[in-house]
Amino acid sequence: MAADETDSTLAESGEFAVIDRLVRGRSQPASVTVGPGDDAAVVAAPDGRTVLCTDMLVQDRHFRLDWSSPHDVGRKAIAQNAADIEAMGARPTAYVVGFAAPADTRTADAVGLADGMWQEADSTGAGVVGGDMVRAPLWVISVAALGDLEGRRPVLRSGAEPGQRVAVCGELGRSAAGYALWDNGIKGFDGLRRRHLVPEPPYGQGRVAAQAGATSMIDVSDGLLADLAHIATASGVYIDLAGTALAGDVDAVADAARALGSDPWQWVLGGGEDHALVATFTAAPPPGWRVIGEVAQADGAPRVTVDGAEWGGAAGWQSY
Repeated sequence: MAADETDSTLAESGEFAVIDRLVRGRSQPASVTVGPGDDAAVVAAPDGRTVLCTDMLVQDRHFRLDWSSPHDVGRKAIAQNAADIEAMGARPTAYVVGFAAPADTRTADAVGLADGMWQEADSTGAGVVGGDMVRAPLWVISVAALGDLEGRRPVLRSGAEPGQRVAVCGELGRSAAGYALWDNGIKGFDGLRRRHLVPEPPYGQGRVAAQAGATSMIDVSDGLLADLAHIATASGVYIDLAGTALAGDVDAVADAARALGSDPWQWVLGGGEDHALVATFTAAPPPGWRVIGEVAQADGAPRVTVDGAEWGGAAGWQSY
């Protein structure tokens, strides 16, 4: 595709010319033996098992193009899938992408989206190995991610036991604060606004946690309380968080909360899309992880509390 063609639309450029532009000159990790260009990719699975997840982003539901550049959207699409692979204790190896968009979408925007995806994929040590493009009334991006356990057992949600510590790696509440700032048209707070557009999962720490004996793990995509509730339910336990252990996260978003008249605790406890990792450990967690609570025997239905009390706000994101 010639340089001046990037100002054309997808319809004017044509599907195959656009696909050629999106994959040309891209490098792949050694684990990818056949990349884009054939009917399917071939990715090595030396462990003999493949970890697989998928996630979708829909325009104006999960991202807004008046807030985010296409490059930002591409990075976010990969990041939220990579975090799911990390939460299993695995290493991301490949991503397959489906992209739907209107015919009048600028080809340059599709290229920007792909560039963001390739940048984020490279930061996880994996590659974008294939996908599909279709016409639709708005942007829809679907990513399937593959991962390698490298001989380890997968870290499930069902392994938490009474007496274990709850620890987190990554930051909490930043994306929710950033969303509120964008949604209310509040300028400044550039770091928080940016964190809503492009999350920063702690890449590599899922494997670190698994090697350190994590008994359960999940990424914070919907909200700390909502996601820990999945662990509590799957493990049949009671989880209690220590408010003092979350004070640093609250302080980090407190100024933005004051500017909006909001409760910073709501962002930290119920805000999602930071894609931090939270796990349970029998022994002390590895460096880079901080203890934020403990697991106890469930005296009734499994639940998550803060300083022994039920949280009165929203626990996290609901798709419906």
